[in-house]
Amino acid sequence: MKVLITGATGLIGVEITKKCHQAGISVNYLTTSKDKIESKLDYKGFYWNPDSQEIDEACFKEVDAIIHLAGASIAERWTDSYKEEIISSRVDTAALLYKTLQNSTFKIPHFISASAIGIYPSSLQKLYTEEDQGVDDSFLGEVVVKWEEAANQFKDLGMEVSKIRIGLVLAEDGGALPKMKDPIALNVGTAFGSGKQWQSWIHLEDLASIFVFVLQNKLAGVYNAVAPSPVTNKELINGIAKVMGKSIWLPNVPALALKAALGEMSAVVLSSQLVSSDKIMKDGYEFQFKNLTKALENIL
Repeated sequence: MKVLITGATGLIGVEITKKCHQAGISVNYLTTSKDKIESKLDYKGFYWNPDSQEIDEACFKEVDAIIHLAGASIAERWTDSYKEEIISSRVDTAALLYKTLQNSTFKIPHFISASAIGIYPSSLQKLYTEEDQGVDDSFLGEVVVKWEEAANQFKDLGMEVSKIRIGLVLAEDGGALPKMKDPIALNVGTAFGSGKQWQSWIHLEDLASIFVFVLQNKLAGVYNAVAPSPVTNKELINGIAKVMGKSIWLPNVPALALKAALGEMSAVVLSSQLVSSDKIMKDGYEFQFKNLTKALENIL
């Protein structure tokens, strides 16, 4: 089996590539940096430039599936221009893949797109499954809708489409965890807002494994990629502190202060999504890290 990955050199892409190789799956990858192009038996890079609509079509040769991870980080300040980049980096890249395949003779059966649980409306009570149709009235909700619409168009090419809605990724060298643990290490860590907002988290290794599981089992549709034991923001902060041998003594950062400092981006830390992982587990996926403490001990 061979898979084409966009965003393969990012945090999630690197881990998915590792899991693919462990499963005997070869990886082609697209990069906008010619310096990052390698050519090995099971790992080959190809150049693309979505801004100029340029892509090396050899990337599609003998490929059984595409994993689309490309997208600008949401952890940068949301200026109007950067908000446009967040959307275009997801939608325009998918559009280039679609247009190229549409005008070629390549027949690739499966398109797997990253997505996010940010599509679900913020709620302290509701447990969300993949069947829920509500969309959060926020920029993040808008991003995910356009992201998933860009993925859905590949059905027109006769491809099966999977959308992996990713929760809060816990990893050593990226994602939210390093930014959370640094203040805690200095004994100035604390919860955000009420601290009651739900954080549906996932260990990076489980996230990558879910992508490979969907790939190998040819699963189509929407799947939540979150661990089966969501926690509140306060529980998460306290959990990190406990594993690090630190204490939390400061009062919570008020929501108003976060909104003043971060503006619209404060939704990233204040919104609450209690999300179910039952669907992927019913299809046979077994989590390596179900428990927050075990996940944090593994990482920290």
